[in-house]
Amino acid sequence: MDSLFTPENVIAALTAVLGVATSAGVLWYERRVPRRKRIGYRVQMDTPIGSEVSQGRANVRLGLFDETPDMADATLVLLRVENDGSQSIGDEDYTGRGELNGLTAEFTGRTVRGIAVTHSPDAEHLMDHFTPAAGFRHDGSVIRLPRVPLNRNEHFKLLVLLTGSRVGGPVKVTGGIRDGVVARNKAARPDEKPPLFGPAIITVALTTCVVTLAGIIVVRDDSPPPMDCARGTLTVTGSTAFEPVVEELKEKYEDECEGARIRLDIHGSNAGVRKLDATGAKAGSAGSPSMIALSDGPRPAALTELNGKRVAISLFSLVVNDTVPVKDLSLDQIRRIYRGDVSNWNEIVADGPDLDIRLVSRDANSGTREVFQRRVLNANEPATSSRDCVTKDYADAPVLRCELDGTDQVLAEVAELDGAIGYTELRGGAVPDGAHRTAIDGTTPSVDTVATSSYPYREIEYAYTYGSPPADSLVAGFLNYLDEYGEEIMRTNGHLPCATPKGMRLCGED
Repeated sequence: MDSLFTPENVIAALTAVLGVATSAGVLWYERRVPRRKRIGYRVQMDTPIGSEVSQGRANVRLGLFDETPDMADATLVLLRVENDGSQSIGDEDYTGRGELNGLTAEFTGRTVRGIAVTHSPDAEHLMDHFTPAAGFRHDGSVIRLPRVPLNRNEHFKLLVLLTGSRVGGPVKVTGGIRDGVVARNKAARPDEKPPLFGPAIITVALTTCVVTLAGIIVVRDDSPPPMDCARGTLTVTGSTAFEPVVEELKEKYEDECEGARIRLDIHGSNAGVRKLDATGAKAGSAGSPSMIALSDGPRPAALTELNGKRVAISLFSLVVNDTVPVKDLSLDQIRRIYRGDVSNWNEIVADGPDLDIRLVSRDANSGTREVFQRRVLNANEPATSSRDCVTKDYADAPVLRCELDGTDQVLAEVAELDGAIGYTELRGGAVPDGAHRTAIDGTTPSVDTVATSSYPYREIEYAYTYGSPPADSLVAGFLNYLDEYGEEIMRTNGHLPCATPKGMRLCGED
């Protein structure tokens, strides 16, 4: 959060606020603040209708124009007079002293020969003011306009027939307005396209750009990528117990490290370390392969080329079908069950159900199974005696036992089969409906208490590489990233990181 309040971001935020305030102020001023009264005028057309080429361009005449010989230098001017201020203008607002007329339109160098007046929509009442008695007349180059009251946005137009000069001669409207002004506007001719954006719209657009740029500055992540970032493709194989950790860490690493791709190939601890050893041996002089094998416990002694890094203490637990109301099993009871000394739950649980015990186990590649044998049973599990986990393949087998490929399959089968028992890592997800965890010798597995408890079903999680990978390689970078940024992910999924103070002691003792 502190990184949001950098000087750059504070300035960007203040700039955005100022831009919004400016835009709002312009719009408010445009719409709400009274301004001076204003009459604007503009020449919307000034075109020759005579025969003289000197008028600026040749033209073709027909009918009345051609029959009027003294119109050789005639021009037509369309003059628009409008109230483009924010207040209405009444006849008393014109300040001409002793004059009926309010405004004067002068066409320098030309003579007014005729005038036609038109009005804006819904303003027919304006025509009542254009009478000689009200001061409407022309003399030479000048038109005297009466004191015409104009509401906001109302206008009238004068179509003036002129002679005596070429197109483009000066046209000026003068007069006095109390607390106001008469001024020329930019002429908009019929063949001109009107502007798409007014000043207020342009202000809003510019403000939007400012706010957008400020937002980019604040939101963007200018923090450099982690120092452990590297490019390339890395394969992570091995432990299913550590798979949820690696899946989350893979997404974070790929998001933060451009050009890195992590491929997961999870088939169990033993399968993983053997695959790494075979891949490294095949690579030979090409160097350490871009591969990491995660293992629940140490590698087999024969795989001498593999270098191990202790990354976490992994916790595991027993799970039992809900038809068996057992919450705690002693080591002795567990060993008797897996030796086949007992075959029915009523031999284990006082007043227990009359249910056959079904052992749902992992295959030989599983590190979870190997830890169970080494840490809990102190012996190997019995031979497989069932392919479907429901019936014995041969009747004289001391106990029904089946093997499955992964943790999810074990959990699903234990939850489904009456009298079933199995084992799993202490992952963050809950045990499925139909099954529950059991304590061992009165101790439940917990990352928070593992440092002070005697809970036996636990093991160090190793990350193996083939030989020593280069310090700038993706292999080394990902392992360092696991230490630096994987602590919370590991704890959530039932592992105590070796990099923590408690984890350092346990990882060093085991």
